[in-house]
Amino acid sequence: MEYKHSFGESYDVIVVGAGHAGCEAAHAAATMGSRVLVLTMNMQTIGQMSCNPAMGGIAKGQIVREIDALGGMSGIVTDRTSIQFRMLNRSKGPAMWSPRVQSDRWRFAEEWRLVLERNPNVHFVQVSVTGVLVENNKVVGVKTSFGESFFAKTVILTSGTFLNGTIHIGDKQLGGGRMGEKSATGITEDLVALGFKSGRMKTGTPPRIDGRSLDYSKFERQDGDEERGCFSYLPQKGLEQQLPCHIAYTSDEVHETLKRGFDRSPMFNGAIQSVGPRYCPSIEDKINRFADKDRHQLFIEPEGLDTIEVYVNGFSTSLPMEVQYAALRKIKGFENARFFRPGYAIEYDYFPPTQLTHTLETKLVENLFFAGQINGTTGYEEAACQGLMAGINAHLKSHEQQSLILTRDEAYIGVLIDDLITKGTEEPYRMFTSRAEFRLLLRQDNADLRLTRIGHSIGLASDERLKRVEQKEKDITRFIKALDKTSVTPNEVDDLLVSRGTPALKHQVKLPTLISRPQLTLEDFREVPSINDLLSEADQEVIEQLNIHYKYQGYIDKEKDQAEKMRRLEDVKIPTSFNYMSMQSISMEGREKLSSIKPATIRQASHISGISPSDIQVLLVHLGR
Repeated sequence: MEYKHSFGESYDVIVVGAGHAGCEAAHAAATMGSRVLVLTMNMQTIGQMSCNPAMGGIAKGQIVREIDALGGMSGIVTDRTSIQFRMLNRSKGPAMWSPRVQSDRWRFAEEWRLVLERNPNVHFVQVSVTGVLVENNKVVGVKTSFGESFFAKTVILTSGTFLNGTIHIGDKQLGGGRMGEKSATGITEDLVALGFKSGRMKTGTPPRIDGRSLDYSKFERQDGDEERGCFSYLPQKGLEQQLPCHIAYTSDEVHETLKRGFDRSPMFNGAIQSVGPRYCPSIEDKINRFADKDRHQLFIEPEGLDTIEVYVNGFSTSLPMEVQYAALRKIKGFENARFFRPGYAIEYDYFPPTQLTHTLETKLVENLFFAGQINGTTGYEEAACQGLMAGINAHLKSHEQQSLILTRDEAYIGVLIDDLITKGTEEPYRMFTSRAEFRLLLRQDNADLRLTRIGHSIGLASDERLKRVEQKEKDITRFIKALDKTSVTPNEVDDLLVSRGTPALKHQVKLPTLISRPQLTLEDFREVPSINDLLSEADQEVIEQLNIHYKYQGYIDKEKDQAEKMRRLEDVKIPTSFNYMSMQSISMEGREKLSSIKPATIRQASHISGISPSDIQVLLVHLGR
């Protein structure tokens, strides 16, 4: 049966919320051909960066690249509004390379709204959703504060921190999903009545400061990469100017000032009962948990090209405003700092993600999908990739097509969703490279090679993307064949080898044996005229793939073998008296969770949230395997 609301329209997909998850969900479903209705409480905050003005980072950058490769928009929106690009971990192996971009916060949100408005299949209504409409265990639409109901074949809830949100600043509590914005009520109660289990989680944000009041001469300057990169495989032009970030540090004096407000801290006086993100703790939590540290690093991040507002990354807090202010002014460079707005904590409802299938559809109610912080995750990138997959699968479901599920060896997105669905989460989940057992395969540089064909096959990635990937594959194959046949003599390369600190040749060798040396890259051999001629037609993306091929293929093959061995060792038993706390090679999170749960087998240990593949390898060694 097709339902129509009183405006006389019906939809394939309703997206509730327009944050990072909601925007990706709406764009994906609409691009694939669905009629999409976006319901948001405020049209002015579509695509808002609620926390820091940046995308990417360790593992998160890989996720953005994967979103882009599939045909999503987070990478493109970020590139178009970028004011700094950095590739992190270049000194490590390629599995760890992670792009990170500072964006202009205002322009980022504006660009997302324009992207959606330009899509003729996307429609908008500014309204608060108060519940879901369900018939025969199938969702048919949503209820709103207008008293109006909207109907669709599928519904995606991307409510962020708004479900019964409570803001904490010292001993004050305010209802809200974000500072200055009201919380959403009714949805949690409706879902609980349907049989869903809910919980509470916490996140926080730091103060925003008037940049004119800071003394930047006392900070360490952190510039972007000289050669500005992109997230998207379809190169985008960022904003013309790159802005630096800066690094500052707290001190014992700062810590003592903060401690004077601990008795009024909702973190310590019982006002906040829920669990916050382990890997992005508040400054008061850092001081409490890491009492041996006499200082903590802070990143001073510009909010945009044309604003004086700056974001103090690392100083998330819910202490009383006057305590925040006094402590900030003890930081070198902040002596005359002026507040734009204080930091605060926010508690909100979430629904344990074990109640979902791998398509992000709920098990209890057919055609109802959850994406983003409602599933217990934290981070723009984690939300965006869930929104993308929920949008894809809601479209496919509404058109009676086969669903799309990415596996753990195909994408970080597959790792994230599998972790959520099979392990659940007791604290806000964020992605790390250590969570992926196939991380050498899931690099940021090859996301297009892994995923663009999948995105194109479902009608999301464009023909242009597919042509670029096919050409890239042809070029890589062509150059590998040519390089494999290329030999070099001592006369041609000895000067180069000695200048790079690696032994000279005794006789002629094949070029690939030299590329595999750690001191050398393929680009170094452009000094050899014959090789420079050979590489003259190769672009930087292809060069990067060739370097990785020659340097890491053995490691990649070894990783595949280790994965196969892991499957055979899953049922190894663990003694009940095993002392996990003695294993210093396992993270404290891992040791705490293993000691608490006491898994009987390696299989059970590997399914505990927060236990990484490397933790399992260490455990196997201790068990003599």
